[in-house]
Amino acid sequence: MSVVIIGGHERMENRYKEICKQYHHKPKVFTKIKSGLSRQIGNPDLLILFTATASHEMARCAVLESERTHAILKRSHSSSANALIQILEAYV
Repeated sequence: MSVVIIGGHERMENRYKEICKQYHHKPKVFTKIKSGLSRQIGNPDLLILFTATASHEMARCAVLESERTHAILKRSHSSSANALIQILEAYV
């Protein structure tokens, strides 16, 4: 299953990837807005949006891409490792 994480802290990027790999998911993590973000998201099965740390533009892009690709969109105010684990546990 492919997972895209939008938002979160830069210093946690590698930890997010490690956690996803423990659950046998292929992760993409975007902690900052990049040009062409909607093209880089691809076609994920699960899109996780950390709302407290994502900009409005990133959040809008995440919602539009989840609608376009019919991906599951899960929002979390917290961008902690435990929040990510809880989301992945719910969708395993």
